Amino acid sequence: MPVIHHTAICVRDVEVSLRFWRDGLGFQVLMDHRFEGDWPTLLRAPSPSLRAVFLGDPAAPAAGIVELVDLGDVPAGPRRGEAPATSGFLLVSLTTGLDAALARLSAQGLGGEPRRIEASGVAMATVVDPDGVVVELIDTAATANLDRMVRTGERA
Repeated sequence: MPVIHHTAICVRDVEVSLRFWRDGLGFQVLMDHRFEGDWPTLLRAPSPSLRAVFLGDPAAPAAGIVELVDLGDVPAGPRRGEAPATSGFLLVSLTTGLDAALARLSAQGLGGEPRRIEASGVAMATVVDPDGVVVELIDTAATANLDRMVRTGERA
């Protein structure tokens, strides 16, 4: 069975993205490295050099990693969070202490105006990262419910 190791996001400005993912959402830097390779062939990148920053929890690396990829000087495209999703990559979803995460993002001036709902007694919100990726924040209170649904195949 395939296992998802990480989710990569091509970023316009690594430092701004680090403020969002590390300082705002609380991820820790696991690796920050520049790689040389044939990125123009593999990723349609403008150069054979890229910077990759892996973020996650060093105590639980299997919990998932977000990779910030700096491909260099690439043309700016539309920001994903500015238009309704129609196809392609929509969001990164994570479980966190919702109110604390939203407070940290607000203090950093990041994430935009959160869109909050409650579904089946679980608080959720979406924010937008500096590159327009919609990020769904699910309050940690949902963890037991989500685990039970995955184990039993139950629907929400």
